Amino acid sequence: MQVREATDNDIPEILKVLKASLGEVSSQKTEKVWRYKHIDNPFGKSLVLVAEENNKLIGVRAFMRWQWQKGEQVYSTFRAVDTATHPNHQGKGIFKKLTLRALEIAKEQGDHFVFNTPNSKSKPGYLKMGWKEVNKLKIQLRPLNPLKTVKNQFEYKIIGEKSASEKVVNSFFEKQKGINSLFTPKNINYLLWRYVNNPLQNYSVIFDREYFVAGYVKKRNRLEEFRVSEVIFSEAGEKEAKAAMLKMANTSGANILSLSPNTGINLKAGVTGNFGPVLTFKNINLGVIEEQELLALSSWNYGLGELELF
Repeated sequence: MQVREATDNDIPEILKVLKASLGEVSSQKTEKVWRYKHIDNPFGKSLVLVAEENNKLIGVRAFMRWQWQKGEQVYSTFRAVDTATHPNHQGKGIFKKLTLRALEIAKEQGDHFVFNTPNSKSKPGYLKMGWKEVNKLKIQLRPLNPLKTVKNQFEYKIIGEKSASEKVVNSFFEKQKGINSLFTPKNINYLLWRYVNNPLQNYSVIFDREYFVAGYVKKRNRLEEFRVSEVIFSEAGEKEAKAAMLKMANTSGANILSLSPNTGINLKAGVTGNFGPVLTFKNINLGVIEEQELLALSSWNYGLGELELF
């Protein structure tokens, strides 16, 4: 078995392995989606490793490139995302071999860490390879329509032009530098890639001079959640942003609204707690003190859009 870095020519075979292993229930597995996540990403091309046997791909492991920043310090990081082993080749330790080799390459490149929010089935495997738990993500929840008396009037749409929000997004980025915690550096190109051009999820997006909002309805068995993935606003635009967000949520027909408590918007009748998935990370080139800081959830100034699966 050979382990090597993937090339663009491997994409058709990679998709075959993903479909054979995972099916297409959880997400679409097309070349368009793959290119969106792993090639068109504004943070750069993903680090993708494949396992090959008898000239056939039998496993894939993708680290999607990402950035976190603290002050002026930019951290080159990865999100551990797409991984699969062909059903005919399970039990050979392919996942571990691909992951460890990817970590070796990332260390050689000078990248800083890998982060993800694994489910209960995959988390033990990550912990065995040196990943560490931070905590369950804090999420702010507010009831909307618990009895489903409001019918869904929600339409996914893009309101406004990107130029409307450019100034407020740039100002938000500068403001984030003054907060003593990690944040994802964002500009208009990032927001367009993440929410407008995303082939995996339809987002309702508002571009405004004083704010930017992106959200969608997520079904959870019998419940529906209106998730605010992104909300950015100026000091003058806080009330407008909150009003726009609540209007989107209330017309969605969803039962509950979810929002990161780091946005600065407090919801009346809401509750905040560690209701989200567990955030984990793997140190690659961080110092001991930096690693210890990242084990505290308070060191991560995140929105839901940075850590939700897509």
